[in-house]
Amino acid sequence: MTTLNDLHSISSTFSNTDKMPVLFLGHGSPMNAIEENQFVAGFRDLAKTLPQPNAILCVSAHWFTNGTKVTSMQMPRTIHDFGGFPQALFDVQYPAKGSPELAIETKKILEPVNVDLDEHWGLDHGAWSVIKHLYPEANVPVIQLSIDYTKSGQYHFELAQKLQSLRRKGVLIIGSGNIVHNLRLVDFRNFDKDNYGFDWAIEARETVNNYLLDGNFQPLIDFEKMSKAVQVAIPTPDHYLPLLYTLGLKEKSEELSLFNDKLLAGSLSMTSVKIM
Repeated sequence: MTTLNDLHSISSTFSNTDKMPVLFLGHGSPMNAIEENQFVAGFRDLAKTLPQPNAILCVSAHWFTNGTKVTSMQMPRTIHDFGGFPQALFDVQYPAKGSPELAIETKKILEPVNVDLDEHWGLDHGAWSVIKHLYPEANVPVIQLSIDYTKSGQYHFELAQKLQSLRRKGVLIIGSGNIVHNLRLVDFRNFDKDNYGFDWAIEARETVNNYLLDGNFQPLIDFEKMSKAVQVAIPTPDHYLPLLYTLGLKEKSEELSLFNDKLLAGSLSMTSVKIM
């Protein structure tokens, strides 16, 4: 088990850097890890615009916990947390190192919130299926911060703000989920149709995008009070809350831009956000 006495502080591990960007990545199907499509191309194009990070902190929709945890192992395992896909997807490994030093620093800066150092989780597909397109050589250490499912949107937005100092230590902070994400209503017959969404999904995407581009984040924080279309788009908060971690880190002088901004299979969106 990693302890505070075992490690130097992050200040002796990561040098001061220019402020890193912040991302929200619409990760979509796990198959994006091995398929070639416009969204994967979008991730690769994004990577060309990013400075080289010292490490990555990822908040994934797929680590939804009671309380807050951060992975602290030296070598996180690649988690295949899905079923019914081809063997080729299960064969994928993303052997990025972890960073116990960054995990400990994250725990410290989030105090007085209690953050458990986790030695068991690893990297779920919300993390590795998109990060592998940004850094295919797996040469950047990655840790994950879990999402406490007992807390409100406001809580998560404010918790993210505490992570701000990491951006100047070369840490790339990524939220990974999907803003429009209603799996029960997916239209598989039209899965390959370009930018295809049901009327409610079109409305929800437009509503959320307008708030994002206007810098009006409070309605997005209070997403449970938004329109019926948005409620259908966000039937559960797991895939939406990573967006709030990204928005919580935006400073007033920074610009927010969208990419991969399309609907998919009627009831999903791949809309992704870059802040820098």
